[in-house]
Amino acid sequence: MSMTTRKIEAEGSLATSATVAYFSMEIAIDPAMPTYSGGLGVLAGDTLRAAADLSVPMVAVTLLHRHGYLSQSIDNDGWQHESPVEWVPADFCAEQSERVQVVIEGRTVHVRAWQYDVHDGGGHVIPVLLLDTDLDENSAEDRTLTHRLYGGDDRHRLCQEVVLGIGGIRMLRALAYRRVVQYHMNEGHAALLGLELLDERAKSFERDVFTSDDVQAVRRQCVFTTHTPVPAGHDRFDLNPVGRVLGRTDLFDMHEVFCCSGELNMTYLALNLSHYVNGVAKKHGEVSRQMLTPKDAEHHYQIDHITNGVHARTWAARSFANLFDQWLPGWREDSASLRGAVAVPENEVWQAHQAAKLDLIDEINSRQAIAYDPETLTIGFARRATAYKRANLLVSDPGRLRQIAEEHGPLQLVFAGKAHPRDEEGKRLIQQIVRMKDTLTPEIKIVYLENYDWELARLLVAGVDVWLNTPQPPLEASGTSGMKAAINGVPSLSILDGWWIEGCVDGVTGWSFGDASPAKPGDVKRFHEDAAALFGKLDEVVAPTYYRNRDAWVRIMSHAIALNGSHFNTQRMVQQYVLKAYYKS
Repeated sequence: MSMTTRKIEAEGSLATSATVAYFSMEIAIDPAMPTYSGGLGVLAGDTLRAAADLSVPMVAVTLLHRHGYLSQSIDNDGWQHESPVEWVPADFCAEQSERVQVVIEGRTVHVRAWQYDVHDGGGHVIPVLLLDTDLDENSAEDRTLTHRLYGGDDRHRLCQEVVLGIGGIRMLRALAYRRVVQYHMNEGHAALLGLELLDERAKSFERDVFTSDDVQAVRRQCVFTTHTPVPAGHDRFDLNPVGRVLGRTDLFDMHEVFCCSGELNMTYLALNLSHYVNGVAKKHGEVSRQMLTPKDAEHHYQIDHITNGVHARTWAARSFANLFDQWLPGWREDSASLRGAVAVPENEVWQAHQAAKLDLIDEINSRQAIAYDPETLTIGFARRATAYKRANLLVSDPGRLRQIAEEHGPLQLVFAGKAHPRDEEGKRLIQQIVRMKDTLTPEIKIVYLENYDWELARLLVAGVDVWLNTPQPPLEASGTSGMKAAINGVPSLSILDGWWIEGCVDGVTGWSFGDASPAKPGDVKRFHEDAAALFGKLDEVVAPTYYRNRDAWVRIMSHAIALNGSHFNTQRMVQQYVLKAYYKS
């Protein structure tokens, strides 16, 4: 048992006197519950699973999302269509009898909670409270506030964030979580919890307004993790609608906490009310410090970094879990023991991979007419469909791609990912890839799998031979899909951005390509330069190694597990939060 684990268990014995409240707009807690959209929610779920493994006393707060994020279908022309995802909360969660109220635009909005318990497989439980406004007491409009994740306009989003932040604190009190010592905001969506904590403290001293002393006291209780390296990705609201929604303007007078150039910026609110702030990779910490501190600012935010991870037990394919059980007993309890993967017989690593690959190919072949082959080099790309992730980089030069296939062997490309309903450019990217299907065959097979979700991701990250990542630097905050692939011995082929700057040992854990320096949005010249570098790496290294040097390939697979899988996991990540943020002396 490591020293860090012993510390966590010691703190865990304090139970309610040392509880951490983890707030996130989305959390992937069960594959059948559509309470997440992608990486942010999956990370939140993996965090809770690791915290349960480590017996960290924690409670989580999120929204119910009765209609999910979106169910994706792609028509014959390659265009994405969306529909709600229907599910029955009572099939998974226990409704709590307590109710709380928040005031929105002068109306009283009633909020209830549903509880889902995250278990460690033993006795430790982390309750997740899913807030829900779909109650008869509420107006028809207010009943829909918690229906859909990231739905509606800015006003609707702000109302959701009132429910999450202010309603979340009130629900914790109603359910007797009165000894929370740290409030962890996973992104800025929950930043209004700080306003509620300030009001609470002022009232406890029989004051109507809060003071600078209250701000300092609240700051000691809050932790903030930022995930967004793009200024446009941070929630910002004009002060006039903020005043109408909250029904108050008194807070605007405290400019050092609430106001930023005539708007309420939820990221700055979280920054100003947190004693510990972190980015989600070393590079992202640097980018955040530059982006979030104005050039003429007297105050510079202290932004640390804790690189993201994934929950190894959740993301290891069945074949690899069985392999680890045989050769690395205890890996479920101690993810760091995966470093022993270099001692696992290489033929058994390959057999485990082929089993996972067959599971993926069976799924692909059940969905489309072109049969995929387990002996063909298969490249996977799955993430949110948006411009900066550049999903089309791999298919930008069909002639070069076909030449690589003719020289070394056939290729199979597997794409997946949803575009936000209002992201027309993201939808066009999907369409462009789908339309390449007839252009690339027969040397290159291509498929775009609909409705990328938790279960499909588990098949993809374990079943492809190479995990491709093509972001425009420095816009990849961290990226966790490549970490999931590494758990299953799948090497990454990626631009040096996000976590891959830390995880890449070129030719050992995978490969890098292209220019890692910052690029301007829409830089066509840079796009083509990175594409040429990608094709060069495929042509000169990746494809020939796969087809002609199987021993070298499997060694890379083993090192991906041993070096990356053993480190880029949520057990290590949560231990760092415990020591740096939650229980820092």
